[in-house]
This record gives sequence, structure tokens and C-alpha cells, in this order.
Amino acid sequence: MRTYAAPYSLACRGRLLDLSRPVVMGILNTTPDSFYAGSRVRSVTTALKQAEQMLDEGAAVLDIGGASSRPGAEEVPVEEELRRIMPVIEEILRHFPEAILSVDTWRAAVAREALDAGAAIVNDISAGRWDEALLPVVTRYRCPYILMHAQGTPKTMQLAPAYTDVVQEVLDFFISKIGQLRALGIADIVVDPGFGFGKTLAHNYTLLRHLSAMEAVLQVPVLVGVSRKSMVCRLLGIKPEEALNGTTALHVLALQQGARLLRAHDVREAVEAIRIVEAYGAPEDIQAP
Repeated sequence: MRTYAAPYSLACRGRLLDLSRPVVMGILNTTPDSFYAGSRVRSVTTALKQAEQMLDEGAAVLDIGGASSRPGAEEVPVEEELRRIMPVIEEILRHFPEAILSVDTWRAAVAREALDAGAAIVNDISAGRWDEALLPVVTRYRCPYILMHAQGTPKTMQLAPAYTDVVQEVLDFFISKIGQLRALGIADIVVDPGFGFGKTLAHNYTLLRHLSAMEAVLQVPVLVGVSRKSMVCRLLGIKPEEALNGTTALHVLALQQGARLLRAHDVREAVEAIRIVEAYGAPEDIQAP
């Protein structure tokens, strides 16, 4: 079992999100074309019910996204992205004011409005590369920032991903970006290796196998987003709707490699995976409910 040496925490609008042990980030997609149909919320009412369920099941963060990043996805106009996410953010925080919300966007305008409405974290698949105004927003709001590695854009990333050494290249990318973020005064940083974003199956599993090197070298918490993705579905020849079991297997492997956040569609199962891996690592600390 991986030993968690660094007691990370993230400052989220006056509250600390404790990452001394792994936590789950629940996925709430307000898009009609997300790769997994079960994650799509068609109305504010549906989103609120799903948010309540995820919080009850133990989600520490809810990640709200209004633009699909699946392979081949077309870009959504900023006005449409805002139309999709803002009522959801506002309604969730009206009913659950203590909830910690993350906004899944690469756009400065969307991040700014979401943060003004009460979101606490920016989760950016572009690592600040697609909108030069985004990082100044993160700096101004002093919010935690999740940056992801991706080769290409959602429309092109899976056409022909290629690396000489995927682990070293992803590490070099993060070393450079973290230096830039620190220079801007951004303190709370989380890295996401970007499983499925410009990577083949072999690239994905190689990164997972060497995940512990990310935290060891970078000294920041690592988020893993593998929930129902192609590294389960393509490997096993199944659909996303059938990929919960494979997702849980990947979550266990990621936790053993030091992942601090699991971004998941299925919160209860991810929380249970954390509890089981922790019990395996420290059976003398087991506490049954």
C-alpha cells in the first residue's frame, strides 16, 4: 500500500479540502454528448438530485462541466457553456452551501462567472494553453487549480498520439507548467496526467504504472480520471455502461500508486475502493461503521 507522506490540502473559499487521504470528485456533466450517457444531466432538477446523491455517498468535490471533452468533440460556444452550468452551480449551492464545487472549463469567462457564483476550484484540461486569460483569473481568485496534460485538442487528440517516453514527457510538461504557476503566485496545484487525452492504451497503462513518480517529482497531489474511459472499454471490448468493474480495478491501482483524487461517475464505489485500499495498508486502524 502506498504511504501518504505529504499532508496536502487545498484552500477552497475559506475551507480546507484535506488530501492527507484520498477523496472522490463526483462528475456532473451538463452536456448532451458526454461519452457516458449515465453522467448527463438534462435539467437543473436532475442535476440537483444527482448532486445530493453524490454528496450523500461521500463526494468531497462536485465537478461541473458544460462542454464535452470526449475524443472528436466539437467546441461549444462560451454562451452555451455558461447557459448549461450556471443554473446548476447556483442551485446546488443554494441547497448545499457547504458543497465544494469545481468548474470543468478551459475558458476564462466561464471560470470567472462560476467562481463569482461560488465555485471553488478550476479544473482545466488545457493547462492554460487554450485561453491566455484563464491563468490571470485563477491568480486573481487565489483558487485551487487542476491542470491536465493533453496532446492535441479533444477534436484531434486521438488521431495519432505519439511519444518517445510518455512518462518523462508528461513529467517535463508538468515541471514547466508548475514553474509558471508558482511564478504567478498560484499555490494550490493539482496535476492530472490526462488518461485518454492524446494517449494510446499503452501510453495510459504506462502512465498509471509510473503514477507514483508524479507526486515524488512534482510534490503536488495527483488527480486520476479513468472513470468508464477507453482504457477500460477498449481493452475489454465493452461499452461505458458496462465499465464500472474495470473502473474500480483502475481506481485501486491508482490509489496504490499514490492518487489523491479520484474523478468518478460512480461515487459510492470509488469511496468504497478508497476505504478498502486504506484498510489493506493499515489493518490495525480499521474502524467498521
